[in-house]
Amino acid sequence: MLCPLLILLAAAPAVTAARYAGTRPNIVLILADDLGYGDLGVYGHPTIRTPNLDRMAREGMQLMQFYSASSLCSPSRAALMTGRLPVRFGMNAVLPPVTNRGLPPSELTLGEALQQAGYITSCIGKWHLGRKRRYLPLNQGFHRFFGLPYSNDMSRKNNPKHPIYRLRVVPPLPLMEGIYVIEQEPDQSQLTRRFTERALRFMRFAVEERKQPFFLYLAHIEPHPPLHPGERFRGRSPRGLYGDVVEELDWSVGEVLAEIRRLGIDEETLVVFTSDNGPWLAKKENGGSPGPFREGKGSTWEGGVRMPCIARWPGHIPAGVKSRAFVTMMDLLPTFAALAGVELPNDRVYDGADVSDVLFENAPGREPRIFLWVRHELRAYRRGPWKLHVITNFPANGTRKTTVQDPPLLFNVETDPGERFNVAAEHPDVVRRMLAEMEEHRAEVVRDRRGKRPGK
Repeated sequence: MLCPLLILLAAAPAVTAARYAGTRPNIVLILADDLGYGDLGVYGHPTIRTPNLDRMAREGMQLMQFYSASSLCSPSRAALMTGRLPVRFGMNAVLPPVTNRGLPPSELTLGEALQQAGYITSCIGKWHLGRKRRYLPLNQGFHRFFGLPYSNDMSRKNNPKHPIYRLRVVPPLPLMEGIYVIEQEPDQSQLTRRFTERALRFMRFAVEERKQPFFLYLAHIEPHPPLHPGERFRGRSPRGLYGDVVEELDWSVGEVLAEIRRLGIDEETLVVFTSDNGPWLAKKENGGSPGPFREGKGSTWEGGVRMPCIARWPGHIPAGVKSRAFVTMMDLLPTFAALAGVELPNDRVYDGADVSDVLFENAPGREPRIFLWVRHELRAYRRGPWKLHVITNFPANGTRKTTVQDPPLLFNVETDPGERFNVAAEHPDVVRRMLAEMEEHRAEVVRDRRGKRPGK
């Protein structure tokens, strides 16, 4: 028996999905790395200037309740690529630079789904879903790959005192073209520019030469420390080095949008911008801002999993809308697949849903509901206005120490988005119900992983 969440998601696609199914727009997905909810001007930052993203929000939809599936790099990207909770197929933790693990090839990725619909696909930037050839983008649904196989700090040069780099043979940071390393320890101050140039070149190739719909996954390395702004942006932001790299990221978005307009495909192209997880608060001034939310990267507090997200498609997505609808990173695959006219296989559980009605009709969407795992622990659960924490950690202090909350903590994140006022004692019935649903979900995930599912 499926848990109530899965029944809810199975019923989620609405009339809008059928109306837009098979429209096959070009799709550009731009992903920042460790960008906080509060790091953009349009999301309230007082000093970081992001005119291109601000304009993108004015011309499209700003999602105010967009959730990542994880507050860590590899799991969040695995969820993005598959539409599934990463715990279902063993992608629970950040992959180190020396590992034989990766995103199981049996998982259907965004790239593979869109290839089925005749899209040409490109992954540019950070991958971080496995360094071995079988896990790299060219074997996961992308025709092209130019970027880093893992995070920009994962080399001995950047971590001379870290145990993993002292005890293991860690190669220099590789810049890859396809399956080949073309540079070692590339100048990171040039990478945002180089990634952007590759993105523009790919779009021109798809439109002018191949004349087919394209999927561009542009996954920037910024603003994940170490911070390396380009020369044009260094020292420009009042927010310091961190502001410099975010403003360069905004420049890149502006270049992509300008090229889309130049190619005459503005009304044929859906652009989505978001971040993989919350800001790395332990880096202090070199980390970002969660805005009004608590904590950041590595935690299941709102600041770790509530992300900025902007969607733009002129003529289809209403302009200037701030949507309160609940949307998750895992909804992108079902939504993009529906737009491309791809029927997803029914031999696995999806945790995402087609949210076309939210994007195109500003519908209120479904009830907020998401289970939040860190590694092998189900730590928190949101349902409706309620957020229940059974295990917490406070990564802003740079430690991984966790605390089992007995009794659990309960917050109303609609009236108390900063999760400051524990109201568990006032709502014991809500706590009991949510604990039971967490246990049901945990058991369903165990059955899923033990069963003969492709993601095993």
